Amino acid sequence: IYREDGAVATIQLNRPQKKNAFNAQMRQEMENLLHDLARRTAIRAVVVTGGDEIFCAGADISEIEGTHSAESAYQHAREFQVLFDKVESLPQPVIAAVSGYALGGGCELAIAADFRIASETARFGLPEIKIGAFPGGGGTQRLTRLIGGAKAKEMILTGDPITAQEALAIGLVMKVTSKEKYLEEASSFAVKLAALPRLALQAS
Repeated sequence: IYREDGAVATIQLNRPQKKNAFNAQMRQEMENLLHDLARRTAIRAVVVTGGDEIFCAGADISEIEGTHSAESAYQHAREFQVLFDKVESLPQPVIAAVSGYALGGGCELAIAADFRIASETARFGLPEIKIGAFPGGGGTQRLTRLIGGAKAKEMILTGDPITAQEALAIGLVMKVTSKEKYLEEASSFAVKLAALPRLALQAS
């Protein structure tokens, strides 16, 4: 779901029946949208969110079941890398508004954003290790840069999720609010950024 409010654009992942997991269609829709937003100077900040109960469960596993070749696994990982690189390189600042679970590719999407504002129900995790995989969408690099090697290894090698308060303590998120206010906080912060000089913000 896409909406604009003045200079702020909001992208909402909307596959609630699949826990907002990314399938090929949602990835393509988001890529197209980011490509368009990158050229639109009137949009000065972007908020990415999911639902109140779940931000994003990562990849839609049903899409890759039955394809066990190394080549298909590599291509699937590359598709996520390309998408999250587009998020990271967007000229506008991106704020992830996270409530509920942000797991696997969902966590990688959140850490590709410039800022993360979480509801107290948020849980961040890279559980790929538990199914014999690893974070292929940039998680190994971005998480390490954000929170340091030791804590990143703990999250990646155990696969255990952390709470919003733990995420705040290690610098993974910038703010934790109530479930009722996380989206409002993210939108307010986006408005604040949108009011600043565009080129200076982009250069910074």
